[in-house]
Amino acid sequence: MNRSAPSAVEIARAVRRGRMSARRSVEDALARIAAIDPDLNAFTVVRRRAALREAEQIDRAGAALAGPLAGVPVAVKEEYDVAGEVTTLGGRGNTAPADADCAVVQRLRAAGAVIVGRTNMSEFGQFPATQSALHGACLNPWDPSRSPGGSSGGSAVAVATGMVPVAMGSDGGGSLRIPASACGVVGLKPARGRVSSAPLDEHWLGLAGFGAITRGARDMALVMDVISGGTAGDRWRTAPPTRPFAESAEGVTGALRVLAASNPVMPGAGAAAPVGAAMRDFAQRLRALGHDVRGARVAWPTPTAAFLALYFAGVRREAAQVAHPERLEPRTRASVRIGAALPAPVVRAARRRAQRIRAGVEAAFRSADLLLLPTMIGVPGGAHDLRGKGWAAAMLASTPVVSNTAIFNVSGHPAMSVHAGFSPEGLPIGAQLVARTGREDLLLTVAGQLEDDDGGLCPPWPGR
Repeated sequence: MNRSAPSAVEIARAVRRGRMSARRSVEDALARIAAIDPDLNAFTVVRRRAALREAEQIDRAGAALAGPLAGVPVAVKEEYDVAGEVTTLGGRGNTAPADADCAVVQRLRAAGAVIVGRTNMSEFGQFPATQSALHGACLNPWDPSRSPGGSSGGSAVAVATGMVPVAMGSDGGGSLRIPASACGVVGLKPARGRVSSAPLDEHWLGLAGFGAITRGARDMALVMDVISGGTAGDRWRTAPPTRPFAESAEGVTGALRVLAASNPVMPGAGAAAPVGAAMRDFAQRLRALGHDVRGARVAWPTPTAAFLALYFAGVRREAAQVAHPERLEPRTRASVRIGAALPAPVVRAARRRAQRIRAGVEAAFRSADLLLLPTMIGVPGGAHDLRGKGWAAAMLASTPVVSNTAIFNVSGHPAMSVHAGFSPEGLPIGAQLVARTGREDLLLTVAGQLEDDDGGLCPPWPGR
C-alpha cells in the first residue's frame, strides 16, 4: 500500500479538526479505487455520486458535529443492507433494493463514515474464496494468480491495497480471518452477540457475524467502538466492554499468557512448513513484547458435525429470504437442499453441541489469556480454483482452508488474524489469536503493541 493512504484514525481526526474535508477524503479513495480495482475486482459497486453527496452533507454539518468516523471512506460486503441498493449476497437471487440500512451501516453512517462501495464475495459467503457467477473472481494483490481468500475477499483486497482504510465483512467459518491472512491485513471476528446482525435475529444460526478488516489496531478499535452493541431483536448478546476498545488498542497491559497450540484443530490438518516457521517467529515476537508464550497441546473439541448442521440450516434460511431462489448458483441450491433435508431435532442438537464446544474451547483459557495458532494451514490457492467445480468438489477443497477457523464460529469466541510473515512465494501468512468469550480488548491490546513495534502490524503492499 502506498504509505500516503491515511488511516481511518488520521482521516477522522483531520476532518473533525477542519484540516481536511470529508469530500476530499472520499475523492482520494475513489481515485485509488479507479486506479487499482480494475486489475483486482474487489468492488462490485462504486457509489461515486452517492458517496460524494454524503460527504458534502458531513462537511455542511461542520466539524463540531462530526462523529468518530467523520469522512472515513468505508466499503461494505455485498450482504450488508444499504438502503436503496440491492443486497445481492453475491448472486442473482435478489433484485429489489433494500428498504433500509442494516444496523451496522446505520451505526457507521451515524458516526460519520461514508459508504463508498460494495465488495465482492462468493454467493452467500459459502466458500473461503471470492468468486461468483455474478461478479467473477477477486484477485490477491500480492499475486493476482492467487485467491485473496474469502468470503470477504473483496473487503480484504480493498484494505490491503489502500483503496479504503476500513472494509466491512462477515465471518461464518473464517470469512474475515482467512482473507485477512491471505492479504496481510487485520481481520477480527467479534464474539457472538458483540455486533448486531439486524435485521436478522441471527446470522447462520449464530455461526456468522459482522466485523471489519483494517490495516491497523487503532482503526479496528475505532470501528469496533462504533458497531458494537445489540438491538431489540437480537438472539445473542455479549456484555459491553468495561472500557472503550480504543483504549485497549493503546497496548498498555501486563504480560499475557499465550498458549501456542502445538496440534491442529482438525486431526491430520497440520500446518505447512512455511506456516509453522512463521508461527514460531511470531511467538518469539510476542515474547519480545513481554508476553509469556508457551507451546502445548490443546484438547480441541470436534466441531465438524455441529458446524455442518448449522451451516446448511443457515444457508437454507438465507435462501428463503431471497426473492428468486431459482436463480441461485447450482452449488448454493445443493446446500439449500441439504439444509431442507435436516430434521429440526438435528438442528436443535447442533445448537446444544455448539454450547458444549464453547465450553470445551473455554477450558483452554484456564491456563492462558490468549490462544495462538495459524489462521490458514497453507497459502491461498488459485484465484479460479473453484470455477467449474461441483458442490462436493468445492466443499472438499474448502475443508482444509477453514480447518483452524470454523471451530471459533461454532464456539462464538472472538478471534483475530494478524500478519505473521511471508511464504517463500511472497504470500502473506496470518497468525490467529483467540480470546475467551467477550475479551476482544485483549486481542486489540496485542494488536496495538504489534502496531507500535518496529516490525509494524501489516506489511506495505508493493503495488501502485
